[in-house]
Amino acid sequence: MTHTTTPTPEVAAAVRRRLALVLDVDDVVEAVRLAREMRPWFGVAKVGLELYSAVGPDVIAPLRELGYDVFVDLKLHDIPTTVGRAARVLGALGASYVTMHALGGREMLRAGDHGLREGAAAAGLSEPTSLAVTILTSDSGAPSHILGQRLTTAMEAGCGGVVCAASDLEEARTFAPTMVRVVPGIRLPGDAPDDQARAATPADAASAGADLLVIGRTVTRAVDRCAAAAAVAAQVASTT
Repeated sequence: MTHTTTPTPEVAAAVRRRLALVLDVDDVVEAVRLAREMRPWFGVAKVGLELYSAVGPDVIAPLRELGYDVFVDLKLHDIPTTVGRAARVLGALGASYVTMHALGGREMLRAGDHGLREGAAAAGLSEPTSLAVTILTSDSGAPSHILGQRLTTAMEAGCGGVVCAASDLEEARTFAPTMVRVVPGIRLPGDAPDDQARAATPADAASAGADLLVIGRTVTRAVDRCAAAAAVAAQVASTT
């Protein structure tokens, strides 16, 4: 697929801080190239299971060097000690955001949050944010009471934020009003939802109260990535 590279003016820093670029590739060179290309529109780079499995933690440093906050999306879920130790490593390496499954419970989330912040502090880095994943955006059949339970668990554990669908934002504000709200499954109007059963447009998510929007295929697989990124940023800017 051919991608155009038409220059586009850089958007406001306040908008870029709300946009996380999904680097769903399996090669560090490709990841850094994509991150560099998209830097005018994005302030956060998300490293998921595919890239982390291929490259490991060494991918964090080059993304930080490009000026990104790095979002490590591993959805940690294990016994509290293991999650705490893994999160401590990621904090020391400079991850700004790290995800854990809220399903793991209060003690696991608390251990992960503590470990993440402890690792960053030991390395002299800014305090990172632990994110509790509530219900995957591909899951359209979760019982209605689950979201409230997991939001409450995350808040009681001391997590800094939650990951939820745009349709869950109102409930997230009710149960966890002070926490950072992260919304994946973002699609520009007319784009296919793919496996995101609860997708939303950038404007809808931002208007509903998303603090950080996770942007993947709607930009990275677009014919003109720069134009798609600019369209996303423009929708978010229009809600501020």
